[in-house]
Amino acid sequence: MSAVFVRVALDHPLPTLFDYRYDLAPRPEAGLLVRVPFGRRDVVGLICEVTTQSDVPADKLRAVEAICDACAPLSGEWRALAAFAAEYYQRGLGEVALPALPQALRDASRWARLFAPAERYQLLPAGRAVLPDALPARAHALRRLAEALAAQPALAAADARALHPKASTTLAEWQSKGWVVREEKDDAPELPDELTNDALLPRLTQEQQEAVDAITAARSFAPFLLHGVTGSGKTEVYLHALAGLLHARPDAQALVLVPEINLTPQFEAAFRARFAALPEGAIVTMHSGLAEGERVRNWLAAHTGRARIVLGTRLAILASMPGLALIVVDEEHDPAYKQQEGLRYSARDLAIYRAKQREIPVVLGSATPSLESWWQAEQGRYTRLTLSRRAVAEAVLPSVRLVDLEEERRRGRASIEGLSGPLVAALKSRLERGEQSLVFLNRRGYAPILSCDACGWVAGCPRCSAYVVLHKPERNLRCHHCGWEARIPKSCPDCGNVDIAPMGRGTQRVEETLASAVPGARVLRIDADSTRRKGSAQALFSDVHAGEVDILVGTQMIAKGHDFQRVTLVGVLNADTALFSHDFRASERLFAQLMQVSGRAGRSGLPGEVVIQTRYPRHALYHALARHDYVGFANSTLTERRDAHLPPFVYQALLRAEGRTLEAALGFLQQAATAFAPLPGADRVTVYDAVPLTIVKVFNVHRAQLLLECASRAALQTALRAWQPELRSLKGVLRWAVEVDPLDI
Repeated sequence: MSAVFVRVALDHPLPTLFDYRYDLAPRPEAGLLVRVPFGRRDVVGLICEVTTQSDVPADKLRAVEAICDACAPLSGEWRALAAFAAEYYQRGLGEVALPALPQALRDASRWARLFAPAERYQLLPAGRAVLPDALPARAHALRRLAEALAAQPALAAADARALHPKASTTLAEWQSKGWVVREEKDDAPELPDELTNDALLPRLTQEQQEAVDAITAARSFAPFLLHGVTGSGKTEVYLHALAGLLHARPDAQALVLVPEINLTPQFEAAFRARFAALPEGAIVTMHSGLAEGERVRNWLAAHTGRARIVLGTRLAILASMPGLALIVVDEEHDPAYKQQEGLRYSARDLAIYRAKQREIPVVLGSATPSLESWWQAEQGRYTRLTLSRRAVAEAVLPSVRLVDLEEERRRGRASIEGLSGPLVAALKSRLERGEQSLVFLNRRGYAPILSCDACGWVAGCPRCSAYVVLHKPERNLRCHHCGWEARIPKSCPDCGNVDIAPMGRGTQRVEETLASAVPGARVLRIDADSTRRKGSAQALFSDVHAGEVDILVGTQMIAKGHDFQRVTLVGVLNADTALFSHDFRASERLFAQLMQVSGRAGRSGLPGEVVIQTRYPRHALYHALARHDYVGFANSTLTERRDAHLPPFVYQALLRAEGRTLEAALGFLQQAATAFAPLPGADRVTVYDAVPLTIVKVFNVHRAQLLLECASRAALQTALRAWQPELRSLKGVLRWAVEVDPLDI
């Protein structure tokens, strides 16, 4: 009998597969997980090939120690997706495939428990007559367990353990007494004949119906760009398209991506309400905020086909879904879809590739599509579906008023801590009418700078080349780059002056100002600081929806996706800072951000208004915003991009280096540029000079970057692949990484 070898992908920077001898009884198969020795430790890898030959000498081959054959193998299609991502984003296959799996699957010691038959406990009549009256009054956990058994036909073992830490022992005892019975159930739930109650569905507008018809009629790869103004009912289009898919193909699966974790509760609630007839486990979520146990259960539900609808953030694009038949990317323009650490992939772009791979439709929805997607639609590669009006008949887009801060100053009109008179008056009028207002400032903390007027000292981070932010409620200074914190000094550390003062405004300061500027208003702040605890963001948004808040202050967390029915006024502070950024994408992001936050006003039919404080009221961006003219803004910006030879008309890549000194990082990049010049296809690529990043030092590590640009995506990819071995041979830096299609330059 010939020897069997397996080629395994490991989470390792080397872009190679590792050969192992296979001596175990279960039959090996590509796509299965294995535990293998690697160096001095055991790791989990993915079998990519099974063969009877190996180029490695037999005496140097180590053996596979365990195989996870209880988990269905990852399909060849999924492995091809991971291989494409690895090749395109210049990483090893294992660096893509293994991190895409839940942590529990990458821990071989947990396999036996993960794939044990699902246990459920049912309360028998004898137990119902005894429990919970037989339990001590103070045995709260036992009582919760008994009440849960009585309240439902069968209680899952995992749910029982969540109610009582010793549930397994307790249930075994009750089973011996004849009070409960244990059953093992591993059958996939079947869908009911009627998924939704059509009588309760909102009536679609003509534009919505046309969009739904186009999506449901697609039978192969069909990329749709759903361009709908804020409040036009894009979510309703998604829901109808999903209902049509599941009616036509009960075994089909759909993937719905949202840009941020705090948007998932709202979407999940809408999906569960619409598809209330779906069995338990048919709708699951996937995002980094889930507990590890819940994440692996949801991943396995998708992998086995139990989950029909998967709702998640960018990491869900790499979920294993054998029956995937529709992909939806909501707010497709959002930068959050681009991973900024490790594998720097774009979930939106991988969604397009995955739809092409499976020959299925993909829907990209946004009120402000990315210029890359808009250009694809202009070229006819994507089908554009337009929702030009709000879904509620009485609801119209809000009016936009620009408050000229320079004019206010010249006329001697006092502002209150950065809040102009017109904005304060508008806030007060909404309070009197019982309506809600939203104040948007994309800067958290109390003030971005603490300084001394006497000597010019500014509080900076000792580990980063950045100022620290004043957080007044916590009475500390905090670096938003490395997390360094310190108490607020009582005097200037350089000259001893006690009159040190904050400069600028963050959401904490605006919250404090509004409490005095608009007396009687209930002010709530939602930002990364106020939503640190798990579930806190959902609780705060629930307060807003319940009408317990008059003025909501927040960062970009409140700007998109939320359906605030009673908000009629949006105030925007400090928007001008993005107008003159060195980043060529800054104006695109600002326009999208302002359009999104403006769309929170007037969604239920009440007249909406947006007040933007600016020193540049004649800027073309603000005029396009006042007209709600995304098309005009996009086309003019694309013309500028074409003239300047910028994306989407060229393709870019970045080489980033981190060193103990800036000189080391820049020196590495210079060596890399020298090594790049003679490579095949390098003559078609423009290599710019190495430069430090805007924030040069973070956590005592100095950072620099090298930009590459090419008119051909294929030529750039060829050169980057040839460059990788040269880069691995260079020394002198702590870390380096190539990023393809960078968003932050």
